[in-house]
Amino acid sequence: MLAQLTLSQTLPAAAHLLVLLPKAKTLPKDLPHGGLLKAVLARRDMKAGELAKSPVSANAENGALVAWGMLDLEKDMFAQQVQVRKALQLLLAENPKSIAIVVLGDEAQRKRAAELAVYGAWVNGALLPVHKKKDERKPLQKIELFGFADNKIFAPLKAQAEGNLLCRELTVLPPNELTPGLYRERIKKLAQQHGWQHEEFDMKKLRKMGAGAFVSVAQGSDPEDAAIVHLSYQHSKAKQTVALVGKGICFDTGGHNLKPSRYMHNMHEDMNGSAVALGILLAATQEKMAVNLDCWLALAQNHISPRAYKQNDIVKALNGTTIEIIHTDAEGRMVLADTLTLAARAKPDLMIDFATLTGSMATALGARYSGVLGNRDELLQRAVNVSKQCGERLCAFPMDEDFEVGLESKVADIKQCAQAGEADHILGACFLKRFVDDTPWLHIDLSASRCEEGLGIVASDVTGFGVAWGLGILQGK
Repeated sequence: MLAQLTLSQTLPAAAHLLVLLPKAKTLPKDLPHGGLLKAVLARRDMKAGELAKSPVSANAENGALVAWGMLDLEKDMFAQQVQVRKALQLLLAENPKSIAIVVLGDEAQRKRAAELAVYGAWVNGALLPVHKKKDERKPLQKIELFGFADNKIFAPLKAQAEGNLLCRELTVLPPNELTPGLYRERIKKLAQQHGWQHEEFDMKKLRKMGAGAFVSVAQGSDPEDAAIVHLSYQHSKAKQTVALVGKGICFDTGGHNLKPSRYMHNMHEDMNGSAVALGILLAATQEKMAVNLDCWLALAQNHISPRAYKQNDIVKALNGTTIEIIHTDAEGRMVLADTLTLAARAKPDLMIDFATLTGSMATALGARYSGVLGNRDELLQRAVNVSKQCGERLCAFPMDEDFEVGLESKVADIKQCAQAGEADHILGACFLKRFVDDTPWLHIDLSASRCEEGLGIVASDVTGFGVAWGLGILQGK
């Protein structure tokens, strides 16, 4: 649950106070606790402008913890988010029940500072699940804002924060608490709560339909609780329909090509793509966004068993394409193939899939960017532009036809992946492209789903990357 926001007409008297001011060489005369800040800067031999890189904090005479930070509006959105997150963490590290935020500067500066600080307090003040005998953490319950009074800007930010938090809460759950069956139950409750249309394609139905790509992966698990889940949100004034497709591998052992221990660690987070899609759907619903959304979630596990698929199997996907299995740890593209086929059959105006698809993307970009590929150049350009505006940064990769040589098979229509694994983030997208027909399509390979010590405005290792970007795309930014 997110902290309650109140807008104050008077300077708050709080035990935890954040003061955000625009970058300048000198401090303003009306700065709250300005004398104390000057003393702190003198003690550290810092100039005022250095607050943009290193926020500081100190205890006031009344015992309150005060943090000061500077916002440099000439920097990009990501850098601004980092500036605010660092300042906020000086306060949130004490797990306060409430914080007060003071924003200074002209109207535009105060608006940007208020947006970033309140959103940052929401996403970092809520608690992600842990399983300790004694949890001494306390969630942030109240935010008091002084210096900006337009309440209308905060409703969409709150919806986005709730979507980000849902994504992160689901992603951190341990694999014994989020099997495909348990995940389906959670999704059903969410659908009932938010009025989404809800449909499930279980293993029996998928076998009958001929969804051999999905079934080949899921058949190795016991029980067979895998499914493709379809959720719909409709708006009477919608002018477009967008399909959100999410990879939901609740645990990935690698199958017969078993992962070594270091690479199997955190593989309960391989369902993050489905959580991103759910987070976007929740936020759009809360905001009552004028768009129709179809959310398709591929929920399964990749286990090793006598029934598990294996190298050199040949399986037939839902659209009739035959696939030669090369590596059982390339399961994400298999479950997405049939899920994308179902989504494309509904003829959406735009289709976006989210997946922690390849280690190759993490090798290419690290954990601070995610990758995007697609079948329309103008879509790729728009995707990158939106990523700059929202602070969830994307890097576009090529997907020219000659890359597909790496997927040519002598015994089937297509190889699942190349044996060598070279440029697998590109080949993975080339594979998925076979299942989207001519639908305008973007593929987000979520290498930034986990970044140690946080990313942008989010302080936790699990970032919820993709929710803010997805909402930006839906809003037409």
